[in-house]
Amino acid sequence: MKILLTEHASVEVYHSIAGDGINTLALSEEIFARVNPDNIRVFKRERGRNIYPFLIQQKNAQTFSLTADYYVGVDWLVKEKKVIQVEPKINTKLAAIFDATTNDPDPEMSLESPNYNLPPVEYQEIDYLKILLDIMAAGLPSRYTENLVLIDWNTSQIPVTQQEDRLTPFLIIQFLQLLKVIVRKGLKKSYYKVQKNLTNTIKGKILVGSNIKQNILKSRSLQTFCEYQVFGADNIENRFLKKVLRFAVSYIENNKSLFTGDNLTTITHLTNYCRPAFEQIGNELNEDQLKQVRYSAFFKEYKEAIAVGRQILRKFAYNLSETANKEIKTPPFWIDMPRLFELYCYTQLLKANPQDKDYIHYQFSTYGNVLDVLISKPGCELVIDAKYKLQYQKGQIHQDIRQVAGYARLNKVRNQLAAKAAENIACLIMYPDMNAIDFSYSLSNLLRKAESVAAYCKVYKLGIRLPVIEKSGFSK
Repeated sequence: MKILLTEHASVEVYHSIAGDGINTLALSEEIFARVNPDNIRVFKRERGRNIYPFLIQQKNAQTFSLTADYYVGVDWLVKEKKVIQVEPKINTKLAAIFDATTNDPDPEMSLESPNYNLPPVEYQEIDYLKILLDIMAAGLPSRYTENLVLIDWNTSQIPVTQQEDRLTPFLIIQFLQLLKVIVRKGLKKSYYKVQKNLTNTIKGKILVGSNIKQNILKSRSLQTFCEYQVFGADNIENRFLKKVLRFAVSYIENNKSLFTGDNLTTITHLTNYCRPAFEQIGNELNEDQLKQVRYSAFFKEYKEAIAVGRQILRKFAYNLSETANKEIKTPPFWIDMPRLFELYCYTQLLKANPQDKDYIHYQFSTYGNVLDVLISKPGCELVIDAKYKLQYQKGQIHQDIRQVAGYARLNKVRNQLAAKAAENIACLIMYPDMNAIDFSYSLSNLLRKAESVAAYCKVYKLGIRLPVIEKSGFSK
């Protein structure tokens, strides 16, 4: 039923007349015939080209290769028949190839020579939930995090176990961190309608039909059923957020094993921080009213929190008991790990340099080019490219280096940094290296910790250690 892969790993899938047996990589004649490379969903469109979460390459009539890219998720390979699932595991040995290539003083020779032999594969599972917690805790603008995951609600859902479900914990953390920002600011207050039976008074307008049923026919002459407006926090948006929070708390309590190490402690603190703010918020909810809500620029987190909340409720079919099930269904989804890595690098820089945050620019855009991070602090000018994609082909590595070096020559970038005509701007490539030593991300420390890329002037590389899940179950 399922083909399990890790990021950027390939596997050969072959035709088996005998049908699906013990070997899950052998497909029956019916299923094999239905595998179509043209039916792979497009994850996103970037710079005029389609980005796919995985690739299919036909080798011959009996075999094709299936290659995962840098996206974590689960999807149908053949609808209703065969599933592909990509786990958040990274080959820790690829960093050695990147280092060897960038240490070569002659890139042209490097391009002409055969690729390095791949070292023995050694996988570690990335703690993507801890990375997301760090990112969301930084309080970034919601536009930075709203497209981290692609979910297809229009396709039939895929049966998985709670332990295999990568989507729900991701959405829960997104929601709780957004809710924390909302609670910190203070819940949004607005005018909302209240329907209530009032004694010896009238407010707003009398609901004639309801008043007849509840009061006149029951001889309650002193009571009047009215509808009137109130200004306060007990509005439809906050009632919806309270409902999602109940689902989130129930899910966490029923699935504590999914949140390893410090993640559970952090998430518990988040729920304890948010719950008191909703104690005076009602439970009655008509979600159709959400369609009429207008979002304020000051309360911009509401829009994304409600969008993520809807996904959470839809995931559990609006049934609280579903949060305790061990066998569940999930829509096809893909998590953008390269984008997650970019944001992780950016938030680490913000955290280490709170006094210089105005000099740290994320997604600086110019002439159709987008830089991951631009540092404009005088004396620390730097163009940073976060490369989660550790390509082991030498040509691709040098192409990436030349790309970031090209950014440094754009006039808009040079003007932003007030660079002199003959001055070369330093470039830094940050890449995942599970053997790297943790260090301070202070701006003055970056280039001291970085290594030069041998073939280029003022181009540096810096390995970043990502949190991983150890075999004992605790993240590190």
